[in-house]
Amino acid sequence: MKKHALTLAAAAALAFGISRIGLLGDFAPTPAAQTQAVQTGQADDALATAFAEHQSGIHVTGEGVVIKVLPDDEEGSRHQRFILKLASGQKVLVAHNIDLAGRLNSLRAGDTVGFSGQYEWNPKGGVIHWTHRDPRGHHRAGWLKLAGQTYQ
Repeated sequence: MKKHALTLAAAAALAFGISRIGLLGDFAPTPAAQTQAVQTGQADDALATAFAEHQSGIHVTGEGVVIKVLPDDEEGSRHQRFILKLASGQKVLVAHNIDLAGRLNSLRAGDTVGFSGQYEWNPKGGVIHWTHRDPRGHHRAGWLKLAGQTYQ
């Protein structure tokens, strides 16, 4: 049964094209969690498992190509939103808090964007947020990179 569950997890990962994302830290987002850098292949496997098992709170680093720039989310803290397609084909939504960090003003479809932030599971591939510094110091600082400029 366990082998069958792993096969389903692997199939789900392939179907959603999870690849080229770096993973830092544990699946459980605890303040005392020990973090370590993981090789890209291992990170892909870990993130594929997290996706298949509906895990959230994972700090990820990677890059993708903008396939769609969405309207800003104006409810509560304002967020610039766009969809990235990773080299693997997986799509993730990036929600970048523009009340705490600079807006990527020149962002267009086709741009390559590097990211570091917190992954949250959803059935469409997931969301990357906390792509900025946390003024309260509770979350690992994230960032976005576009055309050589870093946004924190």
